[in-house]
Amino acid sequence: MTQHPNLDPELAAAVEELVMPDLSRLTPSDLPALRAQAAAMVAASAVPDPLVTIEDLRVPGPEGDPDVRLRVYRPAEPVQVPLPCLYWIHGGGMVVGSPDADDPFAGHFVKAIGCVVVSVDYRLAPEHPDPAPVEDCFAGLLWTAKNATELGIDPTRLAVGGASAGGGLAAGTVLLARDRGGPALTFQLLVCPMLDDRDNTPSTAQFETAVVWNRAANVFGWSALLGDRKGREDVSPYAAPARAHDLSGLPRTFIDVGELEVFRDECLTYAQRLAQAGVSTELHLYPGAFHGFDVIVPDAEVSRLAQATRITALRRALLR
Repeated sequence: MTQHPNLDPELAAAVEELVMPDLSRLTPSDLPALRAQAAAMVAASAVPDPLVTIEDLRVPGPEGDPDVRLRVYRPAEPVQVPLPCLYWIHGGGMVVGSPDADDPFAGHFVKAIGCVVVSVDYRLAPEHPDPAPVEDCFAGLLWTAKNATELGIDPTRLAVGGASAGGGLAAGTVLLARDRGGPALTFQLLVCPMLDDRDNTPSTAQFETAVVWNRAANVFGWSALLGDRKGREDVSPYAAPARAHDLSGLPRTFIDVGELEVFRDECLTYAQRLAQAGVSTELHLYPGAFHGFDVIVPDAEVSRLAQATRITALRRALLR
């Protein structure tokens, strides 16, 4: 693939050495093998962190649906006071992924913030289309808030975050919390969120080819979630938060996104609309960066900057 002229030099050098998967030709029949491959990679790279404890719980899902698995991360050193909590939602284009894949990500938050992280294992599309994923996320959040005392969580310092598809689901979950009367949230952390199913922004057209998650892959992910409703007027804002007409009354928000990715313009627009609706909003656009750059090339200068900036914002939100 020809590299974009704006690609950060450190990222470009790293990408040259990597074998990147081609996600532009995904079909539903590819998903079992892709999920198995991802799970095997997670298992092979799993390294226990002595500073973080991990516990899996099964909690009630949406009414009439299966229970939801929550993965709870805590500081290994016992504490006597309730801790702030980040409720985290993993990425994967709506079709792959699990909390286990984000163990290092969650553990980093625990150690850097001194918080609890609760990560939800929502059902994946296309086997479980909308509204199953976002309803699973909301059910897990509701249980977390109701059981804050048992979890050692301070319910007044509860944030929701996610990356990529998880960032979109985080935004949808926060909208549900507002519209259903709780739980109260102090912050949302949206990392390169997947917000808009309509495939009509300049950046979707600009990135027919991309290092990761190009236009065709994005269309596949949204189609898996929404079926033939994708792009129609009847799509719920809880599935595609860019569809929300009213963004007022939401918690303080952090959004970041790379310059060289499909999600760029929908993230910029969402941040602008949040600010216009009176929501305190922090936005970062990383030049020369592609989707997931900080995970794929974590030691690049721009990746370290992005990681540190998120920690700073989350610490400010949860520890003040």
